[in-house]
Amino acid sequence: MKILTVSGYKPMELGIFKENDDRIMFIKSAIEKRLIGFIEEGLEWVLISGQMGVELWTAEIVLDLQESYDIKLGIFPPFENQDSRWPDNLKEKYQEMIMLADFYQPLYQGDYKGPYQFKAKNLWFIDKSDACLLLMDDEFPGSNRFLYDTAKASEKDYTVFTITAADLDDAVEERRMQDPDYWS
Repeated sequence: MKILTVSGYKPMELGIFKENDDRIMFIKSAIEKRLIGFIEEGLEWVLISGQMGVELWTAEIVLDLQESYDIKLGIFPPFENQDSRWPDNLKEKYQEMIMLADFYQPLYQGDYKGPYQFKAKNLWFIDKSDACLLLMDDEFPGSNRFLYDTAKASEKDYTVFTITAADLDDAVEERRMQDPDYWS
């Protein structure tokens, strides 16, 4: 696997409304752990659409991992100005990520035109990547279900990896065990 699409929940789908929410650290730990494993097996590119939440957190992780690994980040939003209705702090983060990405290209020129752009985005990501990694709970799939369903219906040999609640529990436990006070 050379190219991986990563997606997942938007922050509000997780009940996260502040950038300093502790849960983000655990989510990022779980994503980073999976990405490092894939990179060590030959992963070269991580592709995201740049939506807020899991995708922007993934962009931060990939940019950090570039200090130690040869991994590239591609951001392909479904249309230009996807951040036009976002809070200012997330707009700033998004703009920074697209400036630092190895490649950035909106799939459609211009602003949002209709839901067909999101469907086309999902098809494009599946076509251009070898597999995807989704932070997703089967019982509460949220907006992830569209990419997941499209990936599962794909006729190509396409693997869907997931980060589950159990993976997040492991990330929490690993972080706790890294605290020296945990062992005393």
